Amino acid sequence: MDDSRKLALQGLASDIGHDFQDLSLLDWALSHSSWVHEHPDEANGSNERLEFLGDAVLELVITEHLFRRFPEANEGQLSKARSGVVNENRLAATARALSLGEHLLLGKGEEGQGGRDKPSILADALEAIVAAVYLDGGLEAARGVLQGLLAEVAERSLARAPKRDFKTRLQERVQEALHITPRYKLLAASGPDHDKTFLVVCLVEEREVAQGSGKSKKEAEQEAARAGLEVLQQEGMLPA
Repeated sequence: MDDSRKLALQGLASDIGHDFQDLSLLDWALSHSSWVHEHPDEANGSNERLEFLGDAVLELVITEHLFRRFPEANEGQLSKARSGVVNENRLAATARALSLGEHLLLGKGEEGQGGRDKPSILADALEAIVAAVYLDGGLEAARGVLQGLLAEVAERSLARAPKRDFKTRLQERVQEALHITPRYKLLAASGPDHDKTFLVVCLVEEREVAQGSGKSKKEAEQEAARAGLEVLQQEGMLPA
């Protein structure tokens, strides 16, 4: 590795957020198979093995982050959020933000075909870099890098994932604890036709547990269910 390459990789390492003890690991992570094929005597091998390891580390760290950060999220939400992060397009976008394409070692053919901006090559390189960080500094180092690069993306992805509504949550818990199904009754609808407000009551075994209001009956029922869930948990009828 010549001095100019070393200087460039040190700058990239700074952007990534990891001070490599062994900078050759980063160089390896950026070595595409097309370059290795053309330089068999100069390379340690392509980044494919690193990519394999990095994929596993990436999935573990992002899954753990989502699991700990959002204890109320269910498996489906967590899975959708993770897939919103651990996918080729998202990883390629992150790689572009780091200007990884400028640092890739590519063969002439791949270079001529625009390989420096191919989503698959960029995503693979980013996964390989995750593995390089892991091998150089351990899981905590990899976790720190990924927190910096992808944690915000992961949280936005979870926010976009479909969520169970309060009516579903209340129904599941009441059926499990009391073996009955909550009902909802419209109490009133006020205001002009273009701007009505609906008032709904949530009933559990004919008991009026809570009321909710909203600009639609569905919204009012959701609010009544949210309030009802809170009331029944406070009373100890449902687990918190």
